[in-house]
Amino acid sequence: MNLLVRNATLPDGSTGVDVLAQGGRIVAVGPHLSAPEGTPVLAAEGHLLSPPFVDAHFHMDATLSHGLPRVNQSGTLLEGIALWGELKPLLTQEALVERALQYCDWAVAKGLLAIRTHVDVCDDRLLAVDALLHVKAQVKPYLDMQLVAFPQDGVLRAPNALVNLKRALDRGVDVVGGIPHFERTMADGAESVRLLCEVAAERGLRVDMHCDETDDPMSRHIETLAFHTQRLNLHGRVAGSHLTSMHSMDNYYVSKLIPLIAEAQVHAIPNPLANIVLQGRHDTYPKRRGMTRVPELMAAGVTVAFGHDSVMDPWYSLGSGDMLEVAHMGLHVGQMTSQAQMRACFDAVTVNPAKVLGLEGYGLGVGCHADFVLLQASSPVEAIRLRATRLAVVRRGAVISRMPASTATLTLPGRSSEVDWSLRR
Repeated sequence: MNLLVRNATLPDGSTGVDVLAQGGRIVAVGPHLSAPEGTPVLAAEGHLLSPPFVDAHFHMDATLSHGLPRVNQSGTLLEGIALWGELKPLLTQEALVERALQYCDWAVAKGLLAIRTHVDVCDDRLLAVDALLHVKAQVKPYLDMQLVAFPQDGVLRAPNALVNLKRALDRGVDVVGGIPHFERTMADGAESVRLLCEVAAERGLRVDMHCDETDDPMSRHIETLAFHTQRLNLHGRVAGSHLTSMHSMDNYYVSKLIPLIAEAQVHAIPNPLANIVLQGRHDTYPKRRGMTRVPELMAAGVTVAFGHDSVMDPWYSLGSGDMLEVAHMGLHVGQMTSQAQMRACFDAVTVNPAKVLGLEGYGLGVGCHADFVLLQASSPVEAIRLRATRLAVVRRGAVISRMPASTATLTLPGRSSEVDWSLRR
């Protein structure tokens, strides 16, 4: 619970910084700190010390289920949804828990210590809900998990979905979810947004909706979500996930839409890895990239947090729980290559999703939880470039994961050298 980190570089560029943790909280930050005798020391050696990675959008109930009961041969969103429908009756609570716990181990090793996961509530058994509530309690000492009641098949389209969603909230699920673009009509989609926002307002909960995950520029449920956020005074408690239709909307409409999102303080959660492979599937060429308008949303002051979405499940057969891979893809797809934009992509997997989740005590300041990750990099941009090795992961002042530095010893004709993959000297 007590730890002294010596000679770290911070995301803001500060160098030679020590961080002292006592009782699981940060009590001092600065150069040349002293610590009580016997305090363990983590030698940062100038490497980057970051607050932990946070995933704002994931599907833990489906993770690591790739190949069950069959493989998504087309790799498309619609086949993935159909495949999930085939898999749901075959799920067992034991298997769900086992896969989720395995993924949580992967996450911790990657410095990912907080995850918001959607959980399907359209199964009357609420089997996945009970499984993930169990996992949430089990991993609490080392990972913060936030659950979203997600009516995967549509809260109005699927029988008992609304009843099941409320049952899930009664059992302790944290956030109200939705999928308005999957309802039978645009009108039903808009009605589902109204209905679900009112459920959240009545219960004092946050909202996170799969919103407009489509290439259809006329799918505009994010506008309705912003409206009801304003109407119900839910400012800062609502997120629109995916928002891929915005990639296809005309610029005039978007020039109206983004200020509405910003005014309502609705957060945006793109999922670069999934969006880039699932969207634009009906296009020949030119082919749309599918990710929402990240630079423009950020420029308007909207909090943008990247999500991993899926790892080895019916929708995405790749992934490893690495939020730096997510930031790397988001940077490239969004053409965000200015220095400020690249640093913003690092924020999109750290401080921004922490804000979306409302995490208490997150950060590297005095009084924050002593949760952080030591990266084999000298800056956030370099960390993204290298998908940097997580040299150490710390939770409440205790080192819970270590990795050896990534190096290679070369013996070449006429010379030999040791390669450190960063630019550091």
